[in-house]
Amino acid sequence: MPRINAVLTSAAKSLANSESPLLDAEVLLCKVLGKPRSYLRAWPDKRLETDETAAFETLLAKRQTGIPIAYITGSREFWSRNFTVTPDVLIPRPDTECLVELSLQLIPANQPARIIDLGTGSGIIAVTLAAERPHAEVCATDFSLAALHVAQYNARIYQTDISFYQSNWFVDVPASKFDLVVSNPPYIPADDEHLRAGDLRFEPQQALVAAGQGLGDIKAIAESARYYLDTGGHLLIEHGYNQEHHVQAIFKHYGYHRVQTYQDLSGQPRVTLGCISP
Repeated sequence: MPRINAVLTSAAKSLANSESPLLDAEVLLCKVLGKPRSYLRAWPDKRLETDETAAFETLLAKRQTGIPIAYITGSREFWSRNFTVTPDVLIPRPDTECLVELSLQLIPANQPARIIDLGTGSGIIAVTLAAERPHAEVCATDFSLAALHVAQYNARIYQTDISFYQSNWFVDVPASKFDLVVSNPPYIPADDEHLRAGDLRFEPQQALVAAGQGLGDIKAIAESARYYLDTGGHLLIEHGYNQEHHVQAIFKHYGYHRVQTYQDLSGQPRVTLGCISP
């Protein structure tokens, strides 16, 4: 029976095309063992059982084909919470924490507010905002029913009260006014080479690709949101690092004020904010 350290060394070599081969191997082995990564450090010479080795090799084979770690393990951490993910939703990324951080700054902790998350996917934005702002009334939409099922599951896990709607942006949302509209919509042009590389190859294309050189859905949301935002309300949209000026122009075209773009953790312009002034 092989030892943990030997298994990890061999697995990392077999994942040479990954950007983080050893980390990938560790995460997969932790999934099999039901242990944290600290366990691997504490017991490097522990021998694996035959069934553990077989289960690990099965997961490793999936990763060798390029399937993202999050889809293999069925989970990904976001804002210190572990979210269930499936191939029906985008994989949560640290970039989106910028959107959540700005949203929390706009919504006072102890005051009621109405928030809607458009294109919720796995629900990471809606669930995080509902958990961090328990006095807020949170709604979330997605056109994909499969994605909504994932988001609803995550909402139940964290005991957050969120109203979900299967809707193409605002189309099937009951008439209402919101203090905050947030969205991480599709914003990648159909001809972008990144769609054929890495994890993006396996993620739902309808959640990634937008018409109009990646700006079509952003335009649609900005145009509609102004009718759903209360006076003084804000629109926050995540977008590509190279779309800052285009998105700002869209916001200004539709009458938003105090338009500003904020950088994500890597220093890239990632989230644009606009306000409906009195």
